[in-house]
Amino acid sequence: MAIGAFVEELPGGAGGGGYSGRVTPFVVLTCVVAGSGGILFGYDLGISGGVTSMDSFLKRFFPEVYRHKEDSKVSQYCQFNSELLTVFTSSLYIAGLVATLIASSVTRRFGRRASMLIGGTVFIAGSVFGGAAVNVPMLLLNRILLGIGLGFTNQSIPLYLSEMAPPQYRGAINNGFELSISIGILIANILNYCVVKITAGWGWRISLSMAAVPALFLTIGAIFLPETPSFIIQRDGNTDKARALLEKLRGTTSVQNELDDLVSASNLSRAMRYPFRNIFKRKYRPQLAMVLLIPFFNQLTGINVINFYAPVMFRTIGLKESASLLSSVVTRLCATFANIVAMMVVDRFGRRKLFLVGGIQMILSQVAVGAILAAKFKDYGLMDKEYAYLVLTTMCVFVAGFAWSWGPLTFLVPTEICPLEIRSAGQSIVVAVVFLMTFVIGQTFLAVLCHIKSGTFFVFAAWICVMTLLIYMFLPETKKLPMEQMEQVWRSHWFWKKIVGEVEDKEDEKEQQAGKISSPS
Repeated sequence: MAIGAFVEELPGGAGGGGYSGRVTPFVVLTCVVAGSGGILFGYDLGISGGVTSMDSFLKRFFPEVYRHKEDSKVSQYCQFNSELLTVFTSSLYIAGLVATLIASSVTRRFGRRASMLIGGTVFIAGSVFGGAAVNVPMLLLNRILLGIGLGFTNQSIPLYLSEMAPPQYRGAINNGFELSISIGILIANILNYCVVKITAGWGWRISLSMAAVPALFLTIGAIFLPETPSFIIQRDGNTDKARALLEKLRGTTSVQNELDDLVSASNLSRAMRYPFRNIFKRKYRPQLAMVLLIPFFNQLTGINVINFYAPVMFRTIGLKESASLLSSVVTRLCATFANIVAMMVVDRFGRRKLFLVGGIQMILSQVAVGAILAAKFKDYGLMDKEYAYLVLTTMCVFVAGFAWSWGPLTFLVPTEICPLEIRSAGQSIVVAVVFLMTFVIGQTFLAVLCHIKSGTFFVFAAWICVMTLLIYMFLPETKKLPMEQMEQVWRSHWFWKKIVGEVEDKEDEKEQQAGKISSPS
């Protein structure tokens, strides 16, 4: 997360909404430590697909899948179709879904740091069980503990990054979380490629246990991280402490405007005791729709098919064990480069343009992959290598499109559009939906691939068409606008103003009536 280098490329000046400040080394340091939690998420996404394509791992824990792979009578599309194998991959996400709902109250009551500490600690424990696994139950315990850890870290870290960042650079800094995810996947893919060469067949133990390294970095780092100014004010109303931290973060003493907005948001937040109940109120309808739909469609792009089934898929179309793992490294390098591009341009061009351009790019890529497989890949026998590498190239275009659009923006936009009083609930919903849909995709993809074959990719393309249209119609631009002033984008939107405006009109009428009653006759 070399944030400082990228944000200097963005338009400078005063912050959004009249705020002053710049990206200080202190902001960069705190966000690098917090953003390392993204490496945890990415590492686990990348590592599971790699180890499940290793023959030594399959022989020990999933012998039925290994036999299918060696059986020439089994369709190429169905070689890895195993309920037990998909449970291993996707059980993490059910655990994460439950954990993130619990993490919301921890984050709100005890702070963002507390959730990071819990997540990192549990993740370390899960890594130990993975490296020492001798049977499938130990593997599943590994996945469940990792899921709990990710539920806490994914709930708290995007909030932390958004609240620490200056408004004019919030997109770049928050997108660092997605860059960290991409780096985590890249590290996992490189490690898998290296350890598969261990002839003794225990390389998968290294892959599963090394997740403890970034978890340890996050856990130790979180001990020394400051809480966000928003939480300091929300917790005990200590404006002096919040002001001192803001001055250190922004590199200026002119922080009164931002402090005033934080105090106002905190006062409203403390008046609302039940954020999960309040987010369903009519005045928060735009935010609720976005925190549900954006992560829902994020997973229907098919990205996690690439993230944790890429080695399996490349082996399916005819690449050897080592070549399939190397192909995963190549696709992730493309994604990492695209993440860097996203950090440089998200605050210049805005969220909507990246959503739309990335959506079109992914539609074309999925259609191309489906067409190549339909024309050149049959149930039995291997695909010609030139077409296998054409699929790889098209997949690189796809992951790049995701990595500079729906990948980072899925975590950025919900955190910045939700006011403080519902922010932790909104982020929990985002993470819960991501985990739920990841579980559904992970649990069903291999079976769907077995049954409808190349048509799977046309289905993904159709969903991407729907979600791109959704963004075009219903998401307003939010770049550089302070989070405490975000409600104005809904009041001016062609659709949402009908909903939000009606609520405001009713509130104004109540205030006027109350004024008439209290005024002397």
